[in-house]
Amino acid sequence: MKSLFDNISESCSENVTQTYSTSFSLATKMLAPEIRQDIYNVYGFVRLADEIVDSFHDYDKATLFGRFEVELAQALAEKISLNPILNSFQHSVHRYGIDQHLIDAFMDSMKLDLTKSVYKTKEEYEKYIYGSADVVGLMCLKIFVNGQQEQYDLLKDSAMSLGSAFQKVNFLRDLKADHDDLNRSYFPNTNLSALDEIAKQAIIAEIESDFQKGYQGILRLPPEAKFGVFMAYRYYRRLLKKLSETPALEIKNTRIRVPNYEKFGLLTRSYVKFHLKLVR
Repeated sequence: MKSLFDNISESCSENVTQTYSTSFSLATKMLAPEIRQDIYNVYGFVRLADEIVDSFHDYDKATLFGRFEVELAQALAEKISLNPILNSFQHSVHRYGIDQHLIDAFMDSMKLDLTKSVYKTKEEYEKYIYGSADVVGLMCLKIFVNGQQEQYDLLKDSAMSLGSAFQKVNFLRDLKADHDDLNRSYFPNTNLSALDEIAKQAIIAEIESDFQKGYQGILRLPPEAKFGVFMAYRYYRRLLKKLSETPALEIKNTRIRVPNYEKFGLLTRSYVKFHLKLVR
């Protein structure tokens, strides 16, 4: 039965989310049940694409990604895929009318990771972030507003700012792995081999500005989505605080984390703030 395969597909997307990201999984659990699975479906898709370009070093990544791209196009056109992750993703795309250009921009940024390692200009950097993060936020926003275009247009700029903030925090946190293992340098005009406090604080100030813009959009989200997104925002703000307090040299040499016990403490405090209506 097709419904059984669809259920298995959705379980795969949920399992990918829970296995790869405890923080995102925790935030997603705070979303209303009626939209939760669709967010798992989006995350499963973007994670699979990211894994191809970031992790499969013993294989021909360009060939694998090209095959994935063909399978994605077939899934969207035929409304079915034998790849469970793509099958669940296409359901969410069609259910909410997620724009094709968002998917195309994401895939373009992922392809850049196969060939490009240094982003020398602000324009290159912003284009990569748009495709790798902003559009993911916009896919999720389309789900949050139940496909309603007017509300989507109202919130899209703040959703992009929040996506940018999350991605830049990831860049700063993953500095060691990106620079040493993958030979990538995303921040333009920054010598990551000799990152100093001035350069680090400039990056953090940029992220703080994105967070401020993104937070205004969180306040206007539908109730089904607001607390889950607020939880993700609180987690990334906590991670940014830890990065801000960590010497630049240490960021270059280790990966800063928020331990699980802190994540659950953050959840508790966020729940209290949210339900006491201190989020405004």
